Amino acid sequence: MKIAVTAKNDNLESDVDPRFGRCSHFLIVDTDTMDFESISNQSAMVSGGAGIQAAQTVAKTGVKIILTGNMGPNAFQTLSAAGIKVYVGATGSVKEAIEQFNRGELKQTGSPNVGSHSGMRG
Repeated sequence: MKIAVTAKNDNLESDVDPRFGRCSHFLIVDTDTMDFESISNQSAMVSGGAGIQAAQTVAKTGVKIILTGNMGPNAFQTLSAAGIKVYVGATGSVKEAIEQFNRGELKQTGSPNVGSHSGMRG
């Protein structure tokens, strides 16, 4: 299964970026083989609408699940409309977050867990 993980860098050893809309990279990972593709988040530095733009970028990859630290309301709504399930609370490296997911330690969320513009604080 292919899933997306927010990351601070472009590899599996990178820390999970807790910010969805303003993360540095999205890693698209095949959880069966651990093969991955890194996509730079071009919306990370925009002045507004980063969450929506980032969600549109992820939706174009065809993944059905995203692992991240936090998810704001606009990004959550965009991902939900695209049929993408959101799992928040991911920590550690990208590889560790995928292992947490595979063990059932991360739970799908039915709502955003932070307010609008929370990622702008860094």
